[in-house]
Amino acid sequence: MSVLDNYNPQTIRENIRVIRENIEEARQKYGIPHKTELMAVTKTVPPEVVNLVFQEGIFLLGENRVQEYQGKKDIYDLKEHNGIVPQVHFIGNLQTNKVKYIIDDIDMIQSVDSLKLAQEINRLAAAHNKVMDVLCEVNIGGEESKGGFAPADAVSLLEQLSSMESIKVRGLMTIPPPVDSDVYFGRMAELFNTIKDRNIEGISMEVLSMGMTHDYVNAVKFGSTIVRVGTGIFGSRTYR
Repeated sequence: MSVLDNYNPQTIRENIRVIRENIEEARQKYGIPHKTELMAVTKTVPPEVVNLVFQEGIFLLGENRVQEYQGKKDIYDLKEHNGIVPQVHFIGNLQTNKVKYIIDDIDMIQSVDSLKLAQEINRLAAAHNKVMDVLCEVNIGGEESKGGFAPADAVSLLEQLSSMESIKVRGLMTIPPPVDSDVYFGRMAELFNTIKDRNIEGISMEVLSMGMTHDYVNAVKFGSTIVRVGTGIFGSRTYR
């Protein structure tokens, strides 16, 4: 049995079309001037299925687990498509001892949630003669079950990261509480703009990554530049 048997390419294509329409409607409705990029989150999705999204013009993948990514990366069709080379971002919880397994392959690490993790990324990136793009993860709802640094610590952490030569902070990422998303997205937008206005040397506030299948429209409303959608594209999966 083919891995594609449990997935309908036409359904995936239609899902992507609807999501894009919703994103564009929200941008127009709320006067958002910048583009909002759609990321395909690949958790538990076979790589042969993930490759289908390139045909639909999605060239940004989100990986949650180091071990899973290692088993899939060689099957991904990451060659140039219509002049665009797909990118892979790591968006899940990342332990410092696993950075070494992804440092060469990942284009951005979105889930930097501590100074210790940033230091390890910086050390290994330097050893591999590269500069790693990163986002700092903010625990905007103060939830004990989630990673990320407290909003009040944002400026202090970013000032420390700004001196690291082998990482480049490109912005912020968050996973808000599942309820009252407008409240938390609003707080994230405020924090993002406050930090942007400070013009911290060595810090580039270009990316605000927030919004998933259940709340991406609200995220667009508050200025998200990347929405991370898995179930909305591929359908419900049984997570392992």
